[in-house]
Amino acid sequence: MNAISVKNLHRNFAALKAVDGISFDVPAGSVCGFVGANGAGKTTTMRILATLDYPDEGEVRICDIDIMDRPDEVRKKLGWMPDDIGNYSNMTVWEYLDFYARALGYKGEERQERLNEVMDFTDLHTLVDRDSDKLSKGMTQRLCLARALLQDPEVLIMDEPAAGLDPKARVELKHLIRLLADEGKTILISSHILSELGEMCDHLLFINSGKIVHHGDSDSLKNHNNKDAGLLYDVQILGDPQSLCDWAATSPYVELIESRKHGGRIKVEGDDKALAARVLANMLRDGLEVTEFHREQRNLEDAFIDMLGSLEEANANPIPPALPNS
Repeated sequence: MNAISVKNLHRNFAALKAVDGISFDVPAGSVCGFVGANGAGKTTTMRILATLDYPDEGEVRICDIDIMDRPDEVRKKLGWMPDDIGNYSNMTVWEYLDFYARALGYKGEERQERLNEVMDFTDLHTLVDRDSDKLSKGMTQRLCLARALLQDPEVLIMDEPAAGLDPKARVELKHLIRLLADEGKTILISSHILSELGEMCDHLLFINSGKIVHHGDSDSLKNHNNKDAGLLYDVQILGDPQSLCDWAATSPYVELIESRKHGGRIKVEGDDKALAARVLANMLRDGLEVTEFHREQRNLEDAFIDMLGSLEEANANPIPPALPNS
């Protein structure tokens, strides 16, 4: 069963096509990463799923309930974690969550029990008397997650929950997401930290210019068009790393991907390892003192950038329509 089902979704803002006919399904109990550059249509799509905006065309079903026909029923199934919590001054963490629990209809002992449950899960009990608008970024995200979990939703939609978190807070958030998935909740999560999405998500959904350009697991994305993407090598040298940059700029079959402290990361065209060996020989012949030269695995960031580059090239050089037979 699909917990989220989207068919031919459109949303326009004047002349801007923010969401341009996308369709996808998210199976119940899975974690789906939603990826795209700024302005690609992620937040607009997620707001529609959360019943905070309406599509111009298309169908969205949450737990097999149409969001347009029965939005109130959909909201009972959903937990929404936006990128900005919308906090209040002069309100403690306990008062903040208690306010939302009351708004959801919890009363008496049931409300106290539910508040304790979500605070236990998000480790907020030590912060009950802290002002909710004076928390660190990591604490604020835990508070936002607790609020989203108050009604024990079947589907959780999270917009950039890891943005601005320190490494420790990101690890804690990742752990909480996997615990929720183990409980059978369906999670759609957007993030710019692609490496972490690859670790915690069952599959990834890539959007670009309002269109879905990839839907699959992280391995299928890494291997997508991998031969044409070339092979990646980490190169470390003695001396000024700029000399590697200058060498790569004038060398055939080689592209500098990233400059690093002691060298750089290069891409060698195609998948011919013999060509890579010649590249290394040329470096040594041209005077570069290479101390390390090893192949790197293609990561999600590489795959995403290559995919966007391929799309831009295709859009710049469209295939002309076939001429009719004379």
